[in-house]
Amino acid sequence: MDAADLGGTDGWGPVVRPSDVEPEPPFPHPWEGRAFALTVLTMGRISGRNLDAFRYALSRLDRASYLDDGYYGRWLNAAELMLTDSAILAPGAVEARARARRGEDVSEPAVPEPARPDYAPTAPGSLREIGSPPRFAPGDPVRPLAEAPAPTAKLPRYVRGRAGVVTAVRPPHVLPDTHAVLAGEHPQHVYTVAFTARELWGDGAEDATVHADLSESHLEPR
Repeated sequence: MDAADLGGTDGWGPVVRPSDVEPEPPFPHPWEGRAFALTVLTMGRISGRNLDAFRYALSRLDRASYLDDGYYGRWLNAAELMLTDSAILAPGAVEARARARRGEDVSEPAVPEPARPDYAPTAPGSLREIGSPPRFAPGDPVRPLAEAPAPTAKLPRYVRGRAGVVTAVRPPHVLPDTHAVLAGEHPQHVYTVAFTARELWGDGAEDATVHADLSESHLEPR
C-alpha cells in the first residue's frame, strides 16, 4: 500500500468539506459514469466481490495515474492494470487504441492469451467467523510492526512501530495481505488501536488521539 499511502503526510492543501461546496451529481462528467461501469465489469470478470484486489491495483499505480486523473480516472487506471495483469489486455493496448482514434499511425499490440486468475468469488463482505479467541483485549499495550509484512498489508506507515493501546476488539475480517493477491481469505481478529498524536508526529503535535483498525498479525505486545 506504500505507493499510495498518503495518511499522515502533509502538503496536499486544505480539506474541502462537502458543506463548503455546491452539491454535485455522482458523475459530474459523462465519462466518469462509463469509467465506473467499466471498473465494476472488470472486477466481476477477474476478482468478483474481492475489493482487496481492486484496492491493491489502485495502490500500485504510479504517482501520475493515482493523483492526476481524478477519482474515476484512478479507478479506470486500476481497471486497466487488472486487465493487463490477467493478460486480457496487452500492455500499451489502451494507449495505442487512443492514439489510433486520434488519427495517428499506430500499430496495436497483439492480443495476448488471457491468463485470468483461477479464483472463485467468496461470500459477500469481509466479516467472517473463526474459532480462535482474540489475542488482545481492550487496554492492552501494543505496537504495530515496524515494517509491512506484505505490499498488500493495510498497515499505514505513520503507525508502524509506534506505541498504542487497544480500545476495542472488532469482528474477524478477511486479511487483505493474502486476499488482495487471490491467495485465500485467512480471516483474523481486528483491533481498534489508539495512538496519541505526539506518539505519531512528535512533541509539537496537538493534544489529540488517532484510532486505527489493525489486523492481529500486524500487532505485537509491548
